[in-house]
Amino acid sequence: MCELLAMSANVPTDIVFSFTGLVERGGVTGPHVDGWGIAFYEGKGNRIFKDVKPSCQSHIASLIKSYPIKSVSVISHIRQANRGEVSLENTHPFNRVLWGKNWTYAHNGQLSEYASTLRPQRFMPVGETDSELAFCWIVEKVIERFGESEPEDLLPVFQYIAQLADELRKFGVFNMILTDGRFLMAYCSNNLSYITRKAPFGKAILKDTDMTVDFDKETTPNDVVTVIATRPLTSNEEWNVLIEGEWRLFELGEQRI
Repeated sequence: MCELLAMSANVPTDIVFSFTGLVERGGVTGPHVDGWGIAFYEGKGNRIFKDVKPSCQSHIASLIKSYPIKSVSVISHIRQANRGEVSLENTHPFNRVLWGKNWTYAHNGQLSEYASTLRPQRFMPVGETDSELAFCWIVEKVIERFGESEPEDLLPVFQYIAQLADELRKFGVFNMILTDGRFLMAYCSNNLSYITRKAPFGKAILKDTDMTVDFDKETTPNDVVTVIATRPLTSNEEWNVLIEGEWRLFELGEQRI
């Protein structure tokens, strides 16, 4: 299956350290060689980089590792294809515009026997994956429930999306990360972990490659950074492991639900 990575922070922060660990799982320490992608939010805009090459061989991934793009919300994905050919249109993360904002999503898992349920009419997938189809269905159901204008309170929206994710989980494995640039949602079907780093900061050691960072030297006492990953990325920190059906919502690094 694929692997997910996301970050939510209260100040623009780079994800070079965590991304470096994820890249190794795309062909070195893991079998996820069918493409990768990453999205960085900057204000209302987002920069999305994708490549069909394994992340460990991608020059674009090397650029991301060496060029610290700072963002308050990031979503990344490395793919092990199970439905749909290896192509750019089938590479996560996927993006749709809802209520005048970019919503970005990535999925880990495989669904089956969903054709009679996942039948969006307004938001159509570009590629062939069950993942993108599920995202289109989610966005369409949200508009059906909440209308064409963004609600003042988005918490009920994410609570409803969690209910939709519960329905999707009936069709197979559905681990999901989703963001509108301010809020970031993580939904677990079988494998998803997160860690929130805040003062006092310490050192972190990657599992997948020889790299250590001292966050105390890279941050201020007011920084709050939450990282979500399919499997813990570091060997010396305590990650929170979600169980089936659990989900979390973060706003600028802090947990809201």
